[in-house]
Amino acid sequence: MTSDNSDSRLRQLARLPNIYAAHALNRYRRLGTFGKMVFFIWALINVSLVVFVVVVTPAKIFQFLYDKSTQLSHTRFGFLALGGLIFLVSFPPLIGHTTTVTVCGFAYGWKIGFLIAAIASIVGSASSFSVLRLLFSSRLRQWSMKNDKFMALESVVKEKGLPLIILIRISPFPPWVYSNSLFASIESVALWQFVVATTFVFPKLLLHAFIGSRMAALSDGNQREEMDTSTKILNGCLVGGGIVIAVLASWFVYNLVQTHIRKLEGVSPAVDELAAEAIEDFDEEAPLLGGAPES
Repeated sequence: MTSDNSDSRLRQLARLPNIYAAHALNRYRRLGTFGKMVFFIWALINVSLVVFVVVVTPAKIFQFLYDKSTQLSHTRFGFLALGGLIFLVSFPPLIGHTTTVTVCGFAYGWKIGFLIAAIASIVGSASSFSVLRLLFSSRLRQWSMKNDKFMALESVVKEKGLPLIILIRISPFPPWVYSNSLFASIESVALWQFVVATTFVFPKLLLHAFIGSRMAALSDGNQREEMDTSTKILNGCLVGGGIVIAVLASWFVYNLVQTHIRKLEGVSPAVDELAAEAIEDFDEEAPLLGGAPES
């Protein structure tokens, strides 16, 4: 019986890339013309970056990044630059929160890097929540009253309170900046509840800061020369393993959130389904980011 369960888990794990690809393709098909244009620009930028890395070589690029991050960490108020960047990317339509957190670990090590990322993330997300709610309250009412999915999500969150808010907050979808605007859109969510829920994202920040610190150790040529082969392999495994853990944990939490919402007790299945779809589609519809009210 145990062997069958293990085989089943392995098969499910092996299917994850296909499931993720199908999910991504489905979301792409639902994009409008502007959304697809943005996607192609994003893809072009990433292809260009890959070509750049191949031509210049990863060793030179990472050495350059390491040298600059070392200069930043030795600057008196360098930590404020990274903290300020995390603050800025907490406001839509900017992106790059996870990357900036990783850079914190890259420049300052995982302990100080995590501290910078945690404080800046709390301050940035709370500020984004407050500003968006203050500036878009009237627009939000007009939009939400015509959106069945969002009304369902709002009623579910109001009914279940902080535990559900925390669960949604730690989900990787919607991404950081959209998650900030999502909670700002739900009138029943108080600022203190949002801040408390955000602290539950700290383990993820710690993981990315750690990945950044290990990448820094491998990026500096002088440190690499002092490492023996086993240490290099260990650091490489820590980086790769950390990325794999981050991806699998994100996928697990996302599915957990979707399953939990669709099976909430005391709420009709129809409302549960609409609420789950609202979370899944929020980064596309984004009422506080320019989406027009539905007719």
